[in-house]
Amino acid sequence: MAAAVCITAAPAVSAQDEWPRAKPIRLVVPFAAGGTSDILARLLAQQLQLRLGQTVVVENKAGAGGVIGADAVAKAAADGYTLLLGTVASHAINPALQPKLPYDAAKDFTPVMLLGSISNVLLVGAGQPVKTVQELVQQAKAQAAPLPFASAGTGSSQHMSGETFKLMTGARLTHVPYKGSAPAIQDVIGGQIPMSFETTVVALPHIRSGKVRALAVTSAQRSKALPDVPTMAEAGVPGFDVSSWQAFYAPAGTPPPIVKRLHEELSEIVAMPEVKARMDSLGVDHTPNTPEQFAAFGRDELAKWSRVVKQAKVQP
Repeated sequence: MAAAVCITAAPAVSAQDEWPRAKPIRLVVPFAAGGTSDILARLLAQQLQLRLGQTVVVENKAGAGGVIGADAVAKAAADGYTLLLGTVASHAINPALQPKLPYDAAKDFTPVMLLGSISNVLLVGAGQPVKTVQELVQQAKAQAAPLPFASAGTGSSQHMSGETFKLMTGARLTHVPYKGSAPAIQDVIGGQIPMSFETTVVALPHIRSGKVRALAVTSAQRSKALPDVPTMAEAGVPGFDVSSWQAFYAPAGTPPPIVKRLHEELSEIVAMPEVKARMDSLGVDHTPNTPEQFAAFGRDELAKWSRVVKQAKVQP
């Protein structure tokens, strides 16, 4: 019996000890290329593969506000070779918004590390006449049809920023979901849609080039990346506070030594001066955290967005 136990246990121990030498690691981004998650994933993947000595391939699986990509990771083997760059959308908003998700955000993933929070920003196209939040609210209330706003997808933090804006201002808006941030902001730039809520990561270069106009950030404090742009509270919507966040997950059941190694490597990567500077420039605010602290944060976020969805009567 003892020999049989040893033989049975040997393959699992061997596979764990071999990680990450067996094959390339797949880092799934549940949104389109060019968005916040994609930019951050590629920044970290480059450093992670140098430290692990193994190729880290970023794979974009966009659609359904992050659900498709997250579901692919939830159903992947728990061997450390498939990881997820998860977000507030995939693990807090969509679980609150859609009771019949194909995965359980709390049970089907192992939290590795919270990478940081990111403010969203209310944008209008450069050709739009409005210059302030209050002018936009007046326009949205005055015109016959609701004013359309773009987001990275249903259940994204950008979507919920818009729903919260409607709830708190009474502005008449209609949501237009895209398959990611990049196609959404391109239509704002092109004038196909008048406004959007977007993360500072994606919005920054277009704000600086003058292709879009930033009216306010959605966080309680001004963004380090956009210090001259007022908060929603400063722009006349007191109490407004919606932020996105990005995080690393592995499938549930991933061996603790692999999770520990990933957390240690990621902690050292985000502390590197060049990576920290890049994350600061993107508006990603990182606070060191353990997997346990991140898990508790995730539970609080799910409870928070469940309340918002109910109060705003948001339908998927």
